[in-house]
Amino acid sequence: MQTEGIAQAALLFILLLAASVWDARKRIIPDELNILILCTGLLTFTPDKLAGLLLGLPLFIAALLKEGGMGGGDIKLTAATGFVIGLPLGMAGLIIGLSAVLLYHLIIQSIRKLEHINAPAAGESLLPLAPFLSAGFLTAYLINFGGLFL
Repeated sequence: MQTEGIAQAALLFILLLAASVWDARKRIIPDELNILILCTGLLTFTPDKLAGLLLGLPLFIAALLKEGGMGGGDIKLTAATGFVIGLPLGMAGLIIGLSAVLLYHLIIQSIRKLEHINAPAAGESLLPLAPFLSAGFLTAYLINFGGLFL
């Protein structure tokens, strides 16, 4: 394993953890964190990783279609992380993260239905996406580190 790869993995983990905590507490991801994540990609830069920036495009389109449903920080986080891990791993991470948030949402809705709770509590309607995206991206990244992906 190369030293740059290990340093990148450690930095990416710390920065995604910070973005997740920030999003969970304040429902915002600071641009500075997204810039730092993007800079982390320079440690092991290859031209094919530029395509990873396109990962933010589906989230951008979703934000255009439903105002208030997707934050700009989530879009930038996805694009920046895509630059670090590349398009194939980024797509896998995005699928894992979005599947996790969907599963979480379905579980919460089922619990509410079982307990006959009609509406979410104040502040619960906005679900922070960064923790789920970060978990998905890190899962794909670590699986790749183990040699199971491309």
